Amino acid sequence: MPEKQNIEYKQSWHDDYLKWVCGFANAQGGVIYIGKDDNGNVVGVDDYKRLMDDIPNKIKNSMGITAEVNLLQENENYYIEIVTQPYTVPISIRGRYYFRSGSTKQELTGASLTEFLLRKSGKTWDDVIEDSATLADIDETSIQQFLTDAKESGRMPDVSNQ
Repeated sequence: MPEKQNIEYKQSWHDDYLKWVCGFANAQGGVIYIGKDDNGNVVGVDDYKRLMDDIPNKIKNSMGITAEVNLLQENENYYIEIVTQPYTVPISIRGRYYFRSGSTKQELTGASLTEFLLRKSGKTWDDVIEDSATLADIDETSIQQFLTDAKESGRMPDVSNQ
């Protein structure tokens, strides 16, 4: 089975793969297999006993979450399955946020990070209050243009005669 939205294959473990765990936690969840090639064939993993202790602790210590870490075997080869559930709150690793999109891990920055954090908190831009804004900040010409455009597009009823 090829890699896809919620499945990732790695031949060996590198701590950088904690970013993939973070990405799965922020998206729809997913599974990382350590000891499989890109086609999903088991190639085995060295030092699986140490990794079975290290991986869960690294996930917990770096992100404050838990993931299910299982040791599996096919023929003589051992491989590790890391099952990450989706989280309703934003998860970061070392202050950075990652998201699984397609079969890629993407770091969220700028507007995409802001939008992600708002969405995870159940809010939209309409809920954000700018405390320093005053009525003097409202441009009357812009308001009139908005009302004209909304009326012409049929998105607002004509209330000029009321």
